[in-house]
Amino acid sequence: MPENLFAELRATVLEALARILPDLPPETLAKVEVTPTRDAAHGEMATNAALVVSRHARRRPVEIADELAKVLKGFRVPGELSVRQGDQTINATGDVEDSSITAKLNVKQDDNGLIADAVVADPGFLNLTLKPAVWLAQLPVLLAAGETYGDGQVGQGVRANVEYVSANPTGPMHVGHCRGAVIGDALANLMAKAGYDVTKEYYVNDAGAQVIALAWAAYWRYLQAIGTTLTEEEYAAGVPGGLQYRGDYLLPVAESLVARHGRELAAPDAGVANPQVWFAVVRDATLEQMLASIREDLALLGVEHDVFSSERVLVAAGAADATIERLREAGLIYEGTLEPPKGKLPDDWEPREQTLFRATKFGDSVDRPLRKSDGSNTYFANDIAYHADKIARGAQVMIDIWGADHGGYVSRMQSAVRALGAATGGGPELEIVLCQIVHVLKDGEPVRMSKRAGTFITLRDLIDEVGRDAVRFTMLTRKSDAQMEFDIAAAVAQTRENPVFYVQYAHARCRSVLRAAAEQFGPAATSPQALAQVDLSSLVHDSELLLIRRLCAWPRVVEAAALAREPHRIAFFLYDLAADFHMLWNRGREDAALRFLQAEQPAETLARVALVTATAMVIRSGMAVMGVTPVEEMR
Repeated sequence: MPENLFAELRATVLEALARILPDLPPETLAKVEVTPTRDAAHGEMATNAALVVSRHARRRPVEIADELAKVLKGFRVPGELSVRQGDQTINATGDVEDSSITAKLNVKQDDNGLIADAVVADPGFLNLTLKPAVWLAQLPVLLAAGETYGDGQVGQGVRANVEYVSANPTGPMHVGHCRGAVIGDALANLMAKAGYDVTKEYYVNDAGAQVIALAWAAYWRYLQAIGTTLTEEEYAAGVPGGLQYRGDYLLPVAESLVARHGRELAAPDAGVANPQVWFAVVRDATLEQMLASIREDLALLGVEHDVFSSERVLVAAGAADATIERLREAGLIYEGTLEPPKGKLPDDWEPREQTLFRATKFGDSVDRPLRKSDGSNTYFANDIAYHADKIARGAQVMIDIWGADHGGYVSRMQSAVRALGAATGGGPELEIVLCQIVHVLKDGEPVRMSKRAGTFITLRDLIDEVGRDAVRFTMLTRKSDAQMEFDIAAAVAQTRENPVFYVQYAHARCRSVLRAAAEQFGPAATSPQALAQVDLSSLVHDSELLLIRRLCAWPRVVEAAALAREPHRIAFFLYDLAADFHMLWNRGREDAALRFLQAEQPAETLARVALVTATAMVIRSGMAVMGVTPVEEMR
């Protein structure tokens, strides 16, 4: 039996459509969906098939849906779908595979379909209810797969490059970086589970004006460390662009520079030496320590990148110049003067002739400069070269995770990537996921800024307050483009309103049941392999079947979330799954017949242990995508 029951039912719907309307074009059939219903009163699954094909068929959707319902009711499930009942195997239609026995499982003797009911709903939807045996037959599949249940093939091994964080190496990681780091990492994990070949990448912006400013700031801390008589104001007056980075995080950099170079980077009076003496040394040493600090911060968050790409290395290798020439050869570069934009002038506009990229040809609002009048490249030119490098390394899907403040940069970057494809005969589109700002609160009040950082809340501060798992899970409880308030008190509250606690509590409860079951039956009898063979026919209560249906939706959730590039869907699914499990747990308190462990009913107990094992597996599978560690018990 395939793992993705929704995909299998979609295949069944397509087969039924082929019997009714044999000449439907592939592009029409591609729009057919089978999805869970939002209201149990409308069945368990719904398909839009009749609505999708009605225009091509020139028939009313309701008529097609009615005919489709009749065909589906007569279908047997494709492939092998069976469930153990005692010593016999019952297939999805309810037939006992041993022909000498006529026992049935909630299916009439003369009924051989897998669909219990198919109801047409205006304007042409078809709501489907499956027979319980269909759902029960998924549990052995899940138990056999373990935490790989839900691994998909929708990615088809396509090489996907997910670039995220990519913070300027000018200071500690802060909360503004945190959300993009978590979303990017979870998206990369999700796409890998869905079958993509994923590379996690960090782009180091180490070639711009901010790095120059960082070097001057670190040099000031160095001068302070060797006892300069200059005041901060006197020093700042001589710094190009002013003294920009004043946080205490640069003190360790200064200490290491003194330990390594003594006073040789300063003037004899401990004043400012010629930049030729110190600039490259200070810049490189500072970047090295900042990147090491960033890696440490990300590791605390559970984020590890496969590749760190340096802007400075790309520029030094001539990548930007080569990319400009490639675009010029394709007729996409010209020399001209931009019209002044309305309102505030952007940093890259100047009323002189420049080297311009025909961005408007690929969907942007204006053409963009790649070289300034002094011959230096713009940041945009370097960014185009970087994306060209990703394509050259084999990226077939490119996804960038950006802060919402970069929203104005989206159209120009996407136009550039389209131009690269046009210049080389084809290439991937650039997908961009924007992350809105996070406001950190404690008991409803804004959290104070970090003294070490100077002007912002560091990532380490937040992790120290609530822990890595709470940070990661909470950051995924909202869609990336929605603003978020991260309340520290709420993130550690032991209530249902805290999704981190609620899902972890569900897993801890599962584990407590399984530990007790292992004591009662022994580890061998409660292993997933053994539980996949037990009699499941006692799992007939609505709460049990609801939980099973939720578990069976996991492969579809993985596929849909990966295609939509929306890892927050995993958090939503886990919360709903936890709610279903907690409800069943509470029902067992009210009704002894629903308790998981019953010494006098070993067969029924093992069936429920199989269900609990499957639930724990799916929770762990989802948490692995989110980068969250499941707990064995609550403390």
